[in-house]
Amino acid sequence: MMTHTAEFTLAADDREHIVIKPSVLYVGTPVALITSLNPDGTTNISPMSSAWALFDRMVLGLTSTSKGRENAIRERQLVLNFPSPDLWPKIEALAPTTGRNPVPLHKEKIGYRFEKNKFDVSGFTPQVSDLVRPLRIAECPIQLEAEVVAAHAPGGEWPAERQEAFWIIETRVIRVHAHRDIVIPGTNHIDTGRWSPLLYVFRHYFGIGPDLGRTFKAEA
Repeated sequence: MMTHTAEFTLAADDREHIVIKPSVLYVGTPVALITSLNPDGTTNISPMSSAWALFDRMVLGLTSTSKGRENAIRERQLVLNFPSPDLWPKIEALAPTTGRNPVPLHKEKIGYRFEKNKFDVSGFTPQVSDLVRPLRIAECPIQLEAEVVAAHAPGGEWPAERQEAFWIIETRVIRVHAHRDIVIPGTNHIDTGRWSPLLYVFRHYFGIGPDLGRTFKAEA
């Protein structure tokens, strides 16, 4: 029979930290679909998960060779479309595609292909924006129209083994759209019991679990 001391030792061993070198650091962030305007006036869709919010700003990390980064810096406008977990197959259909032609060599080697019309590939429905030119994605429950206010390359030395760098793009959100069924009636608040973002966790897709509680600053 296992003693209480043995049980404690086993639990402590399970919690021991070890040093690892993961290939990515996606510990769990929402997936965003960035829609941006191509030079010919069509809309590109860039799946990504490197975005965070501070007041009315959304800060993005987009790879330096991506069409979305190129479009955002040139046009200074974009839309952040946040999908729900059930949409992950449509997003994965977009994952191996790029709006760049020719396809950058390092992307071609791992299976990327050029696709001009990302809406056709994914099956998403285009929706006209109010204040910016790129289209929104109708199926995404939350959409943020935004303008680019700053952009720069990463600081420090970029690892030699990484074939492409990224750009940090700061945007200011100028309009928020939300599906009616995830908004608390008569308010500007998202109903957190009804809204679930799609999460990207070490290159796997997840939804969120049950509500565990709220911070003291929660307004609803």
